[in-house]
Amino acid sequence: MPHRRTLLRLVPGALAAAPLLAPAILRAQGSQAQGSQAQGSQAQGSQAQGSQAPTPLLLVHGNGDHAALWMTTIWRWESNGWPRDRLRALDFTDPLARNDDAVPQPLRSGTDDALRELRAEIAALRARTGAARIALIGNSRGGYPIRNHVVLNGGGAEVSHGVLCGTPNRGVYDWEFSPGGEFNGRGPFLRRLNGGDTDVVPGTAFLTIRSDGNDVYAQPDGRFVGRPGTPTGITAEGPELRGATNVVLPGIDHRETAYSARAFREMFRFVAGREPDRLDVTPEARVTLNGRVTGTPGGVQTNRPVAGATVEVFRVDPATAARTGEPLHRRVTGEGGAWGPATVPPDAYLEIVVTAPDHPTTHFYRTPFPRSSEVVNLRPAAPLTDADRAAGGVIRFTRPRGYFGLPRDVVLLDGREPTDVPRGVAAGATTVLRLPTAELGRPVAGIFNLERLVSRAWPAAEGRVTVAELTW
Repeated sequence: MPHRRTLLRLVPGALAAAPLLAPAILRAQGSQAQGSQAQGSQAQGSQAQGSQAPTPLLLVHGNGDHAALWMTTIWRWESNGWPRDRLRALDFTDPLARNDDAVPQPLRSGTDDALRELRAEIAALRARTGAARIALIGNSRGGYPIRNHVVLNGGGAEVSHGVLCGTPNRGVYDWEFSPGGEFNGRGPFLRRLNGGDTDVVPGTAFLTIRSDGNDVYAQPDGRFVGRPGTPTGITAEGPELRGATNVVLPGIDHRETAYSARAFREMFRFVAGREPDRLDVTPEARVTLNGRVTGTPGGVQTNRPVAGATVEVFRVDPATAARTGEPLHRRVTGEGGAWGPATVPPDAYLEIVVTAPDHPTTHFYRTPFPRSSEVVNLRPAAPLTDADRAAGGVIRFTRPRGYFGLPRDVVLLDGREPTDVPRGVAAGATTVLRLPTAELGRPVAGIFNLERLVSRAWPAAEGRVTVAELTW
């Protein structure tokens, strides 16, 4: 799909519209397919609970995103007994889709690129674990290479389960505009993918998870893709697959189809064949963090590592965001972009400062990390806008694993409900606060439902940006 930030430029959790464990609406299309999928899930469940090692999982992010979005999902799998070495989240090199799938575009990828990188990751995970088959879980665009590999390129023999979360399987739109686009339902890629009598193949169990109408990329009107009033030809049912187990979770947004506790419950019981023991995260006494610094050249999101970036980690006071001492960790990245490992207290609120060549100096404020993670990727903020530079300081309050939905959610920044968060369909993951120079350094609280994060603005004149990043 067009990148989320791009779409919002064109037109622009803890509390949800439905209870956390509200029963899902299940639609199984074809009793034979449903039966085979249930048998596959039961087999995996006995494997997870028996003497054999649990099925390895490969997690595939969406358009413009990176592996870090799966961090809380990985924690939930670990908290339910999955070994860390059997959980892998990939980073596509260039995660943004091309405008035309057949036309090369700098720092963007086509469907063949995504397929090639996915197949390499599958081979590496199978080799490392010795498993004959693995499960693939994809969010949004990440579901496309999964289907491409399994359905069109004979990959079913090495894939036991395919879980597609919010994947626009019929397209984000189905119209004459952008005829070569990857997200056009009548474009070449989706015509090939959807051209059979069924959307699945025997032997691989498929699950889809979708919203009932709150997914910004499954909307009947084109207002979120730059053409308000033009029918997209797509409905809320667009992410479903013929022959799959199709689950509807009321009220969830596009990213919550993958990264929420409700989505985790569905994917876990589908792969494991049983209910999870818990949806919360079991904390660890010792937390070690690592990941890569990746670049945003010219504001384009990539997962290309940045060498020569300085990363400093400070503990801060949760009430004031003031630093409480010397850095807990400091490192200059090498060619691979790795910025850790850093050991931090599991109850520590953090400020992570990334100073990368040709990028704004980014001050990330984070709530505590209850568990260790290898996918704490640090992508410096996009370049400052004219409005940013005209202000004293800028705070970007962001929720990577879901959108802000008003009035569904409580969203407050500096004591006010933001005016740049769309109402109705949840369509924005970031709200921006600009402060005058006289107010730099004061605490600014951001609240999203039950999660609260305090940050401070830094001088925009020095090329500094604050990113207050929510975890849940």
